[in-house]
Formats: sequence, structure tokens, C-alpha cells
Amino acid sequence: MPRIPLIEDLTARPVPAGSAFFVEYDPASQWYNALATIVTGWIKTGGNAEYYLTGQPPDDLRAQLRLLGLDVELLEKEDVLKIIDNYTVQLGQKSTEKYSYDSLKVADLSIQYARDFMRLAPKPDVLVVSDNFSNLARFNEEKAWVEYALTRAIPGRRSAKRTAIRGIMYGVHSDWVYKQLEGAVDGVVDFKLQEVGTKIKNFMRVRNMRNVGFDSEWHPLKIAENFEVTLEK
Repeated sequence: MPRIPLIEDLTARPVPAGSAFFVEYDPASQWYNALATIVTGWIKTGGNAEYYLTGQPPDDLRAQLRLLGLDVELLEKEDVLKIIDNYTVQLGQKSTEKYSYDSLKVADLSIQYARDFMRLAPKPDVLVVSDNFSNLARFNEEKAWVEYALTRAIPGRRSAKRTAIRGIMYGVHSDWVYKQLEGAVDGVVDFKLQEVGTKIKNFMRVRNMRNVGFDSEWHPLKIAENFEVTLEK
């Protein structure tokens, strides 16, 4: 099986295919760079990736992945890497990307889900990631988008044996939202910023895992010149 960098650096064994994770992150942390690192490592170890892009333009992500050593054009041509543009619609514009959504309203997402995802074949080599799942809250009532996550997004990928990692911002939702989402997934990971002496450092930890042993300590992160994120030794 392909490998999940950072997360599987802190687990006792590989996570089972079809596992679902939420990453709760400080908006100023290195989460976006960490997610690009995770996707790059997964692809380099033989996997395919579906990257649901909500927090940045597609070409910004492509530039980041090139810095990390991926031949983005070839990977997209072969559908090893699928970049799904959920960013452009938030600007009120029509996406020109191969894969995109025209709406982030739950009513529309549910229709597309029923059409495209209800009968997905099991593919444990596919990693599904979303950089900023919190943006659904901009276009939907709280209960509606959480219900979509609980009844569509999370179980749909799990039943298709596709491991999913979704980012959600700290401090922008109600306590009810965080508890509902945390209760529905197999693991919760945290990314934060912290002052250490006169510097600001990035840290991550695995807060909880249901299906594999894990190290729950906070670990400092190292950011390379190409923005690869690794655990600091």
C-alpha cells in the first residue's frame, strides 16, 4: 500500500484502507504545505490522489507539487492526480478545470454525490484529501453541511475503501460541529502554532486513532526550502 507521510510517522502500523480523518488546524499553520507533502508522498509510493481544493487556486497547488518533485502534467493526464477545483466557484466564476464543482450548496452537492459517488468501486490505493472542509459553512446552514458530511462524504469514501483526510479550521465552528465530525471519523490530527522562546514553531499531533496504535505527543515540524513538511528530529 502507498504511505501517508507525517500521519503514519506517528502510528504503530499503516492505517487501514478506507479510514477517515479530520485535521483540525490553526489557519496560520503549515497545514496546506503539510497536505501537499502528504499527497506527494502517497503518489511517490504508488498511490493515486483526489485533491479537493477549496482554499487556494489550482495553479498554486500545481506549483507547490512541482517543487516537491511531481510531474504534475503527466500525473493529471494519466488521472493519477485529480485536482478538483472547489475554489473558483467561491469567486462567482466558472472553472476551466477538468474537474470542478459549480456549487458548494449541500442540495447541489448531494445530487452530484448521488450521480458520481454512490457506487464507487473499492480502490484502496486512492487517497482523497480536502484542504479546507470548513468552507462549506460559508454556503450552508450548520446542520445541513454537517449532515452532508455524516451521511454522504465520510461514509461514501469509507465504503469504497478510499482513505480520506479533510482539513477543518480551529475556532470557526460551534462545539456541536466539532463533536459531530470528530465522532464520525477514525482519527483526529491537530496542527498548531506555538511560541517557543522568541520564535513561532509549527507542531502536529495525532489526538486520537480508533483503528491503529499512535503517538499522541506534540511534535515540532521542519519546513524545507521547497516547503516539504517533516517531523523535526
